[in-house]
Amino acid sequence: MSTILRTLRNLRRIGLKDYGHQLHYIGDTKAGTLIGTDRYGNKYFENMEEELPLRTRWIDYKEDQYDPSQIEPGWHAWISYLVDAPPTADKIMQTGVRTWELPEHRPTMTLTRGAFKTYSTVKPKYSAWNPVAAPR
Repeated sequence: MSTILRTLRNLRRIGLKDYGHQLHYIGDTKAGTLIGTDRYGNKYFENMEEELPLRTRWIDYKEDQYDPSQIEPGWHAWISYLVDAPPTADKIMQTGVRTWELPEHRPTMTLTRGAFKTYSTVKPKYSAWNPVAAPR
């Protein structure tokens, strides 16, 4: 959470609509410059002036039910402070859609019914014990 002065300053900078949006989804108010948008519609921001160290970059996800797997690899490297330049300024990251990539995003299905489950064709090495009661 931020101080009251910083919250009011951000309210004045970003407006009431974005202020409510950020409080609902991020839980804090932030004002910064828009660095870029990826092909999924996520917006990436940066504020180097008054934010805490290593909290100067953030994402405004397009989807309400966001998942970190919705971040492209180049933007993930930038948001994690692995590279200084965003993918919009880096020549290597501007390759676009590669031939092996899916055309649209497929979310991570962990802990859902669509998750990958292995199928074993090996016969079990032991069987469960079933007690048999002798007739009296």
